[in-house]
Amino acid sequence: RSFTSQTDGEARVTRVLREKFPRASAIRVVDISGGCGAMYEIHIESEDFREKRTVQQHQMVNQALSEEIKSMHGLRIFTSAPKL
Repeated sequence: RSFTSQTDGEARVTRVLREKFPRASAIRVVDISGGCGAMYEIHIESEDFREKRTVQQHQMVNQALSEEIKSMHGLRIFTSAPKL
């Protein structure tokens, strides 16, 4: 599979994250379960995370994906605020 084509699951998770984090400067979602949608790695850079602790940032992502998470086995989250 090429780097430009996303699985349906990756596209769905990306769409939800773009909706919930409109100020995100970067969102990358990778299905790390071989394409079956059981586990994802998510990288988000957003102004929404500035001044928040990592645990708070991850809670925001978990809350945004609360419906999608129900069908996942695992999730790796990496968050950051854009550099000033």
